[in-house]
Amino acid sequence: MVWRIPLSDVDLGAEERSAVIRVLESGWLTLGPEVRAFEQEFAAFAHVGAAVAVSSGTAALHLACVALGVGPGDEVIVPTLTFVATANAVVMAGGRPVFADSVGVDDLTIDPKEVERRITSSTRGVICMHYGGYPCRMDLLVDICERHGLFLVEDAAHAPGATWDGALLGSIGQAGCFSFSGNKNMITGEGGMVLATEPAALDRIRLMRSHGMTATSWDRYSSNAWDYDVVVPGFNYRPSDLAAALGRTQLGKLRRNNALRNALLDRYRKGFRDVPEITMPFGDASGAGHLAVILLERPELRDLVRKALAAVGIQSSVHYPPVHLFLHHSGASGHGECPIAEDVASRCVSLPLYATMGQERVDEVAHHVVSSVSSA
Repeated sequence: MVWRIPLSDVDLGAEERSAVIRVLESGWLTLGPEVRAFEQEFAAFAHVGAAVAVSSGTAALHLACVALGVGPGDEVIVPTLTFVATANAVVMAGGRPVFADSVGVDDLTIDPKEVERRITSSTRGVICMHYGGYPCRMDLLVDICERHGLFLVEDAAHAPGATWDGALLGSIGQAGCFSFSGNKNMITGEGGMVLATEPAALDRIRLMRSHGMTATSWDRYSSNAWDYDVVVPGFNYRPSDLAAALGRTQLGKLRRNNALRNALLDRYRKGFRDVPEITMPFGDASGAGHLAVILLERPELRDLVRKALAAVGIQSSVHYPPVHLFLHHSGASGHGECPIAEDVASRCVSLPLYATMGQERVDEVAHHVVSSVSSA
């Protein structure tokens, strides 16, 4: 089906075409000078010393877990209201995810009180996810992790460019992980980035993204690095220069596009302000503006709203089914273990939101949502 108003769309133009053509004409498509330039520019944007580009946000999370020492017998506390990659990264590193509930219906990020309640002698760290591009309660999470000697990883896939207390999200914990897949605020097709506070952790991530090799193909092509060694088992998580060229251009648009997204979210809020059956989490808080999520008064309204939108060519989604209820992860906990997230997941709908959407389309989507609820 071709959606008349899709859930997400991309801002690609002449700049991106020129960037891709530049790489094609260079003859070097895999990890090379564009990747290094993208890493330097992203690090400067984040006000950190260095960054490592990888092939996906999932790869970023996996490498962060491995670099921070997650292994068999280790527990890592994660939100249940997130994309499954947050938990899968822990599993891929050999650890066990322990699921924590959300703060409440107005704040869908991980609840610090629930994090502290789940700490055991096996807990190695915490992964928080900045849901929808809104900051988690970082002061409390940082304090908990420091008191208990745990690492804190930020899943900032929704939040490039958003800040907390003046710091860019993703630069606060021991590692920060970003995703640039096709529905994110900035895209490279597929891709990701890792920040880390400890240079040794970032060096390990850089080494492991390319099979644990001490010299890449570009190193050997562009310098006198004739040979290489393999010093740790690694992965094929290399990004391409094509993706990095797109990322450099998209990074230059990020602040403007985030502002456009937040303006559209304000428009949605105004459209639902006088409808008691519809609320929007996070109130008037400002973030990266990644998702436009509404909560309906009753679970049975959701199918009605989604069908009404689909009937007029408007795409919608659900962010997210709680991870602890998926078959693979359901052994850790079951229904009722995370009641807030389970309640939210039964009533939430994600509406279209993207920088190029325009206020008229927001008004149209809101009109159809309100009409469908009013007729229920």
